[in-house]
Amino acid sequence: MAKKQKTFRPKARVPRGFHDRLGSALTAERDMLARISAVYEAHGFDALETPAFEYTDALGKFLPDVDRPNAGVFSLTDDDEQWMSLRYDLTAPLARFVAENYDGLPKPFRRYQVGPVWRNEKPGPGRFRQFTQCDADTVGAPAPHADAEMCALFADVMEAAGIARGDYIIRLNDRRLLAGLMEIAGLAGVATEDEAQRMTVLRALDKLDRLGEDGVKLLLGPGRKDASGDFTEGAGLDAGQIDRVISFVTATAQTNAQTCARLREFFGPSETGLAGVQTLDEMTMQLAALGYKEDRIRIDLSIIRGLEYYTGPVFEADLTFEAKDDKGRPVRFGSVGGGGRYDGLVKRFKGVEVPAVGISVGVSRLLAALALKDNTAKVAAGPVVVLALEKDQMAAYQQMAAELRAAGLRAEVYLGGSNFAKQLKYADKRGAPLAIIQGEDERAKGEITIKDLVLGAALSKNIQDNKQWREGQPAQFTVKRAALVEAVKQTLPRKSQ
Repeated sequence: MAKKQKTFRPKARVPRGFHDRLGSALTAERDMLARISAVYEAHGFDALETPAFEYTDALGKFLPDVDRPNAGVFSLTDDDEQWMSLRYDLTAPLARFVAENYDGLPKPFRRYQVGPVWRNEKPGPGRFRQFTQCDADTVGAPAPHADAEMCALFADVMEAAGIARGDYIIRLNDRRLLAGLMEIAGLAGVATEDEAQRMTVLRALDKLDRLGEDGVKLLLGPGRKDASGDFTEGAGLDAGQIDRVISFVTATAQTNAQTCARLREFFGPSETGLAGVQTLDEMTMQLAALGYKEDRIRIDLSIIRGLEYYTGPVFEADLTFEAKDDKGRPVRFGSVGGGGRYDGLVKRFKGVEVPAVGISVGVSRLLAALALKDNTAKVAAGPVVVLALEKDQMAAYQQMAAELRAAGLRAEVYLGGSNFAKQLKYADKRGAPLAIIQGEDERAKGEITIKDLVLGAALSKNIQDNKQWREGQPAQFTVKRAALVEAVKQTLPRKSQ
């Protein structure tokens, strides 16, 4: 007798570094993206959608993970043996789109884009391999005016997303200042080891906020051992070089004008550095005239930005408030987005420099920060559920739900059977604020019963026995069938209080 072959059943599991999302999480993201997109559109940006895949050579060398440049993207070969990769950001596809459609586009070209991106990086807590970006870019406009507008747009977006003024800061720097710093510190060589040393210096400066001045000095010099005992190799600068680097990064003053004055003195002979100072000075003066002063946009010389394609001003949106996690521990979110000027990205395709500047908003981090700040695990209210107690009355129940939907309310009919207890349990799992009940008795009287599930759950905590519950029934009431929509409308606002 032949042995029965075992049926293969795949294990239901999500790939590492990815996650499923349901209901309220998606609703919250959709609503935030709608508010941000409205700001972009109000500023004259048009929506653009590009494919998830790009040819790998179009993405270039600017991969997101500096330490793993050959593993930063998910790639495969097409049937013509050309390599394609899932986009790791929305900027590289924009550069390809502009180059491909250059002659037909208005210049400057202003677009915004919302969509998922994929990064083949090591996943960790809160660090996923797929996440949503929400970008706006202006291509074809030089600094400083387009950059000033982008900073103002960034501030407007933070507030549209729900971050109160005073709870965020747009931090501003210029990559030419960093290039000028390398000249002054004697680090402007062209050898491969010189470039490696410069990158080590930049990574050290990027940690100023977290490690402080002393920690950064160690990373600029011999290296640093962290609390776990792990050692990070330093840049190997001498004492004089370290002092020059530290004097630069700590030159941020109380006002943007004072910072620019300090920087002019610091850069003296460096034309590269002074060009960056001039741009920052013009930007901040323009922004101040529009009401975007240091409480919203501030020069911060520790802002580096990781991608190498930035050529001028760079900026980050930083959340300044502190929240607590579910265990009461303090959490500070820091950066929730960034951007800058990248005048060389389209040049890879066109052979000529095309000025460009943009921002990218980290929607997931913004949502997580707001949830912790409000100290709530907000769950979107479910639909009003119309119970289906009589099989032959299904058309009547569907009519009730249709009337509620026509009035702009979420509503559905239970379709899983006629058991009353199971229907109420379903409504509870759906997060329904109300259940609509019409059995034989109510129908004979031309009435319906509205059961307030939220109030009922709250009151049940204080009721001691079934007799007390039956006598009170404070969480449900009866109205005429014709008054369904009006009664539901009057009851629902209380659910959000």
